[in-house]
Amino acid sequence: MNREVNIALIGQGFMGRAHSNAYRQVKHFFDIPVDLRLKVICGRNRPGLETMARAWGWEQISTDWRSVVERPDVDLVDVSTPNALHAPIAIAAARAGKMVLCEKPLATSVAEATSMVEAARGAPNGVWFNYRRIPAVAFSRRLIDEGRVGEVFHYRAVYLQEWGNDASRPPSWKLERAHAGSGVLGDLLSHLVDTALYLNGPIREVSGLMHTFAPRRDIDDATLLLARFANGSVGSFEATRYAVGRRNCNAYQIHGSRGMLAFNLEDMNYLELADATEPRNLQGPRRMMVTGPDQPYSNNFWRPGHSIGYEHTFIATLADFLLAPESFRPNFADALEVERVLEAVAQSARERRAVSPAGLPL
Repeated sequence: MNREVNIALIGQGFMGRAHSNAYRQVKHFFDIPVDLRLKVICGRNRPGLETMARAWGWEQISTDWRSVVERPDVDLVDVSTPNALHAPIAIAAARAGKMVLCEKPLATSVAEATSMVEAARGAPNGVWFNYRRIPAVAFSRRLIDEGRVGEVFHYRAVYLQEWGNDASRPPSWKLERAHAGSGVLGDLLSHLVDTALYLNGPIREVSGLMHTFAPRRDIDDATLLLARFANGSVGSFEATRYAVGRRNCNAYQIHGSRGMLAFNLEDMNYLELADATEPRNLQGPRRMMVTGPDQPYSNNFWRPGHSIGYEHTFIATLADFLLAPESFRPNFADALEVERVLEAVAQSARERRAVSPAGLPL
């Protein structure tokens, strides 16, 4: 008989919907030895909560997260709130003995993230850096581990969106430092950094530039980063909400002594690769659909050659957590390393000098 896991979702926005869908769909694709109950959804807008509860099958609603995390009939707390609330909710949930999943960025500072790691020791925890579960990204990691890229020289990444330039867009907590902690630094660059750490290892030095285009806005609209990795490679990163013509371009290129890998979320079922060990008259980038046999999650979603979408990244993330919650990655400790890099970027931009994310001498 399967074990029952009762879920409390704190947050009713876009990520709340994405996570709700994952809870509803995960057992359709993965053999999970638990039965999920969508016990309670918590937020500030009661009419909105009632609508979400009806749409996704949440049994109860609440506007008091403090009472929710203490409930004995809740096993897993999912934190999908504005960033400034991640730390207090996740810490309270972990101290109450719950499993905890938290949206990215983990926190708004290294100090907050460190407190979250300490509070969650002994409690299964994970962070929704869902892009690690894109088959093409996970396959990139496999190819790198197999030595197909060789010694890495360059890691390039961009996350380009355009909605910051839309004056007609309704106000958003993502544009307010009090709620978000930062702008694209935490919202977009955090994804790029997590993927880079996953694929290319630790970052040892950063030089950052942050810029705000909108008058009177107190967060960064664009952030650029130059980095040195522990493996000797160099990296460049750009995150912006002012890339007119780009809706959600999250892309990387990795160049090594034996080959190249390139990926773009806007074409997420494909990976571009080049093999420098082939005869020169055969060398050149080729495009491969990563939904085939012996590729990540090929046995869980659709048949080879059939596309998957954004929602499947959350389903796969949730499945991996439920299958092995104690060993799940990325966990809070992994996300703390991302936060160290982000904080170093902000410090570098302020002081106009290179900074070590670990706080060590350069």
